[in-house]
Amino acid sequence: MLVISPEELDARIAARKKDSKSLLVVDARPFSDYAEGHVPGAVNIDLMQFHWIDTSREGIRQFNKQTKILLSNIGVSKDRFVVFYDDVSGPSAARGVWLLLYFSHSKVAMLDGGLAAWKAKGLPVETKTNPFVHSKFEGRPDPKILAGYDTIKSAIKKNKAIVLDARSKEEFDGSAVRAARAGHIPKAVNIDWNDNIKKEDSTFKGRDDLAKMYEKIPKDAEVITYCQGGYRAANSFVVLKMLGYKNVRMYLGSWGEWGNRPDLPVSQ
Repeated sequence: MLVISPEELDARIAARKKDSKSLLVVDARPFSDYAEGHVPGAVNIDLMQFHWIDTSREGIRQFNKQTKILLSNIGVSKDRFVVFYDDVSGPSAARGVWLLLYFSHSKVAMLDGGLAAWKAKGLPVETKTNPFVHSKFEGRPDPKILAGYDTIKSAIKKNKAIVLDARSKEEFDGSAVRAARAGHIPKAVNIDWNDNIKKEDSTFKGRDDLAKMYEKIPKDAEVITYCQGGYRAANSFVVLKMLGYKNVRMYLGSWGEWGNRPDLPVSQ
C-alpha cells in the first residue's frame, strides 16, 4: 500500500487512540499552510526544503546520514505506519514515501488527494502545532531504488534503462530554463507528473488511465525517474510502483545536479 484514502487514514487515526505509537502522520507542506489547518495529530516538516543535488559517493554518504537524522527527529520508527500528505496527491508526499522506501521502511503511504481530498470528505482539521517525538531511526539504505549521475551516464551509454523525465514539456525541450543549461538528459522520455493527477479532485487517476499513460514503458524495463530536485520524480516513481513496475529508481540529484554540471551531456 503506497497510497491511502482519506477514509482509511481516518480509521487509522481512530485506532491510534488505543495505540499512540502505531501511526505517524506527516504534513509535508510549508509551516504557513500547516498552521492554517491540518490532519489531526499530524507533525509538520516541509520536505521541499530538503533538496539534495550531490550524488557523488561522498554526497550520498552525507545524504544517508542527514536523512536518518531528519527521519529520527520527526519520529519515524520501524514499527510505525507513516503517512505523508500535501495539498494534493503531490510531489512532497511522494518524496516522503520514496525516502522511507529507500531506507527499507515499507510501512508507508501517501494520502490520495492530500488535504484537499481530506476536506472534501468533511473530515476534521486542527490548527494546533503537534510536537516532534524523537526516535532513533535505523533504516538501511536500499541502493536499488536510488540513482546517481554515474547510474544515468551508464544507462544512456549502454541503453540499459529508460530515463523518465517527470518535468513539464517546456523544461524538457529547454524553453523553460532552471539550471545553467537547458534541455533534458539524452534519450529521456517526457511524461509530466501533473498528468498522474485528476484535475477535478486532486487524487491519482485510476489504474487503467495510468497504465495507458505509461504503456510505452515495458513492465520489465529498468526505469529511472528524474525532475528538477527529486520531488515530481518521486510522484512518478510511486505511480510506477503502483502499476507493478519492479525495477524503478529515482535520480536524486535530478536536473538540479545534471543541468549544472558542464561535464554531463544534454539534449534539447
